[in-house]
Amino acid sequence: MIDPEKRKTIYYLYMQGMPIRKIARELRVDRNTVRAVIELQGELPVTTRCDKLQLCPELIGRLYRECDGYAQRIHEKLTEEYDVAIGYSTLTGIIRDLQLRKGDPGRCDQVADQPGAEMQHDTSDYTVKLGADRVKLIGSLLYFRYCKVRYLKFYRFFNRFTMKCFFHEALMFWKYCAPVCIIDNTSLARLRGTGKNAVIAPEMEQFAKNYGFCFVCHEKGHANRKAGDERGFYTSTTNFFPGRQFVDLEDLNRQAFDWATVRWLNRPVGKSKLIPAKAFEFEQAYLTRLPAVISPPYLEFGRGIDQYGYIAFDGNFYWTPGTGRHEVKVLRYPDHIKIFHRRELLIEYPLPPVEVKNQKFYPPDRPKPRHEPRDRKNRTGEEENILRSMSETIDTYLNFALDKQPAGQKHRFVRNLFRLCRRLSPELFEKAVSRALSYRVTDPDTIYRIAVLQMKEANYQLPFVSIDEDFVNRPSYLQGRFTDDADLTRYSSPQEDENGSGTFEDA
Repeated sequence: MIDPEKRKTIYYLYMQGMPIRKIARELRVDRNTVRAVIELQGELPVTTRCDKLQLCPELIGRLYRECDGYAQRIHEKLTEEYDVAIGYSTLTGIIRDLQLRKGDPGRCDQVADQPGAEMQHDTSDYTVKLGADRVKLIGSLLYFRYCKVRYLKFYRFFNRFTMKCFFHEALMFWKYCAPVCIIDNTSLARLRGTGKNAVIAPEMEQFAKNYGFCFVCHEKGHANRKAGDERGFYTSTTNFFPGRQFVDLEDLNRQAFDWATVRWLNRPVGKSKLIPAKAFEFEQAYLTRLPAVISPPYLEFGRGIDQYGYIAFDGNFYWTPGTGRHEVKVLRYPDHIKIFHRRELLIEYPLPPVEVKNQKFYPPDRPKPRHEPRDRKNRTGEEENILRSMSETIDTYLNFALDKQPAGQKHRFVRNLFRLCRRLSPELFEKAVSRALSYRVTDPDTIYRIAVLQMKEANYQLPFVSIDEDFVNRPSYLQGRFTDDADLTRYSSPQEDENGSGTFEDA
């Protein structure tokens, strides 16, 4: 087939008076072909397939509505009910040409790789084995499009502040940034709108200005606009995780940092065998160099000092110097906290791992305080272990009942059940718990009523207690023999507890 430019050249030379033989000889084209091109005045011939299938647009539209837009079912009805031999890809092409899919995003923008043009950011969910447990984590990846360098880190949760901390850590490590960062339509950075109509939240817009870039949302459904990030997550799944073991989240992030900034940085990428480290050296001339010092992001909290000199923050307790019980301001940075009072820095602590909770922290050069913080949580691990060790039935019941407890009510339930256990004999308590398990009961008051009912049905008798009659000669008895007798009528019925209410709820 002769290309369009050559056809126009043939017709132009003919119109200039050059003979057909000479045109054929100069352009090395057959004379008959030259004559055919001249007849068409240098234009491409309009041809139509003789076997081209002609389908009625109304039929395709009606089938599209009947089949709820599922092309595979439309293809089945055409071939089986209408005896139309059509390829599946041909049918989907016709549906696109008729624009029946209202939500079809169309083609994604194609942008050439240019040095210093853009970087990309995205997150992805993972289920990772940390030690003996499988934990759900969120991976965050920053990717420079031209040089292919990346920065990867994993978090247990990912919010707007975590996003700021990640960008600060990644950009300060590379010391350069591109003027544009392509993101999806996440609410962490977007205020409203999508795609080109997206409005970035003022807080995130100002944050990006500190580093010299701006956030840009791609069109809805065009995830390939940040294909570098998408490919990076796929490579993480197929190359980073296989064959590696992780003790905890810190160990995982240490290995991810080494993989992304050392191994990947010096490994040839793609068919071009581009080495990201060398490409990054070249691209630095087109990127924005960051200042040597940029204040990291932080969150501000108000706290009060208790009588032991501690403040409660993020599930732990931090000692503050001084003797007063005033209000303080806590600034939470990515990896540490600072405690201020009237703009004066009192003390600074590094943040513990996420798994550490209900712990006390104080300066290492100070002796350990004698007293506990007043807000220290009272855990029930010891009571739960005692209950589970009593019998297999009680252990099974705890597994069932603890799953049914609302958030934050586990320890209260264990305390009430342990208090009931101490008031009943082991045999009666186990029988009551066994019946509660069969009826799926999780209320300690109901278990108590079950125990009372079993006592009545079995005509339960209190065990005989032998009494030493010589107690009348004891000094304590002789000393108290002149006091009034105690009123023991309140203990005559087993249905009442020491408050007379029959309940075991915490006051």
